[in-house]
Amino acid sequence: MRYLMLLCLCALPFLTQAQKSNTPTEAPYLQYKVIPAFPLTLPDGHIITKNDLRKNVPTLVFIFSVECDHCKQLTEEMLKNMDKFKKTQILMITPFKPDQMKAYYEQYKIKNYPNIIMASEPTRQIMYFYNMHYFPGLYVYNKKQTLVKGFEGSAKLDQLLPYIN
Repeated sequence: MRYLMLLCLCALPFLTQAQKSNTPTEAPYLQYKVIPAFPLTLPDGHIITKNDLRKNVPTLVFIFSVECDHCKQLTEEMLKNMDKFKKTQILMITPFKPDQMKAYYEQYKIKNYPNIIMASEPTRQIMYFYNMHYFPGLYVYNKKQTLVKGFEGSAKLDQLLPYIN
């Protein structure tokens, strides 16, 4: 009985280590540093994926809530400073339903900004991919569509610009 107990105590560190190694410690966006390929619904109802995005330009993925005041303020600030994003493709994604996203789209007249693509991803996979807890989520990708920097919560434009330009 003593030998069995000793064997169990010796094996315990190995068993707990084996369990830990199977559990990912980083969010998926840090493990797979590319823009996720989830289907996204545009305001007109068309479905796109990352394959439909422009190539060889930096991309800002802006995950927002249609109900979030920080998201609304950041959207307004971004639109006022659109000249700083001339060479950047902005992909605004909301986990809300397309009809709610469309109201936001119309409120901020997003159709007037050709470098902004607004889409809905109501399955919320995007939230899990970025391991988001707070809105907005801002993720900067370089020309090769590789992650450069991510922000969650109330980030300022000044924080983003060094990573985009």
